[in-house]
Amino acid sequence: MPTITPDTPAPGTRVGKPGRSAGAAVAAAGAGDGYAAVSLFSGCGGMDLGFLGGFRFLGRRYPGTGFRIVWANDHNARACATYRLNLGDHIVEGDVREALGTLPARADLVIGGFPCQDISVNGRMLGLAGGRSSLYTAMVEAVGRLRPAAFVAENVGGVLFRRHAPALRKIMGDFGSLGYRVEAVPLEAADYGVPQTRRRVFLVGTRGLPAPFAAPAPVGGRRVTAREAIGDLEGLAADPGFSHVWSAARESPDQGSRRLAADRPGYTIRAECHGNIQFHYRLPRRISMREAARLQSFPDGFRFAARLRETERQIGNAVPPVLAWHVAMAVRAALQGRGAGAPLPSGGC
Repeated sequence: MPTITPDTPAPGTRVGKPGRSAGAAVAAAGAGDGYAAVSLFSGCGGMDLGFLGGFRFLGRRYPGTGFRIVWANDHNARACATYRLNLGDHIVEGDVREALGTLPARADLVIGGFPCQDISVNGRMLGLAGGRSSLYTAMVEAVGRLRPAAFVAENVGGVLFRRHAPALRKIMGDFGSLGYRVEAVPLEAADYGVPQTRRRVFLVGTRGLPAPFAAPAPVGGRRVTAREAIGDLEGLAADPGFSHVWSAARESPDQGSRRLAADRPGYTIRAECHGNIQFHYRLPRRISMREAARLQSFPDGFRFAARLRETERQIGNAVPPVLAWHVAMAVRAALQGRGAGAPLPSGGC
């Protein structure tokens, strides 16, 4: 697991004013206002929902985490509409570079999933040579301005590929130059109660915390299968209000042909809008957007303010909320000085 420890800021690196110490952040949380978090590249809000907690999924309760999102940003208008519908009006719509001027004065945590298309195995594999992945520098700037106690940046598992090693060193080095210990933590979503195999890497940066960050332990037991996640929807007619609608694209080399296996987690939900989404394990159709949302661990009460294609993009780009919740609890444990092995709140899986 790659790690970069704090060092002297690189020449030319913009560093914000010193923030509160981790101890001060903990004291503020203890006073009842929670940990203030800022979210970049927020999309429809999957990662933010996980870091907030307070939801149920497949009969399990994921309690509130103690984090509160005070500012968020995304450039996609439809994703922002979905975010507002479910999480609140604190999201700033527009280009991230311009939005940084509206950041709050302080935050205890910065989170975000900077664009991954240039690193994904389903993309062009351009690494930092691709214009979208270089947007990570906006997150570096936000961390430099706010000086939070911790930050969490999510990306695809491909960031650990050997061909991307120089890019990963560059990304971790840029964050590390701000005085953070940075770890690349690979996690498999299916190991944490998400009914989908989805390998992702979380770059976690901390500074001066009372306990080191420790990756969340897998929940144990067998993985949640596709049938367990969406079987109750088999007899449900199409329902646009519930996002239970699906692509009519036929099976072909261009439109994809993968079919769910009922007795294993779903395959990785993708974001492209070409009808290339997996088929139901039993029914003669592709899975619906609500079924895709279930495989991503969105609760049924989460609604999407978009039609089919844009909803597909929002779901596929999201961080599974249940996975994000486990990461949030691990970050909270470090902030509170409890470290590895801290028990989960009652009701969590």
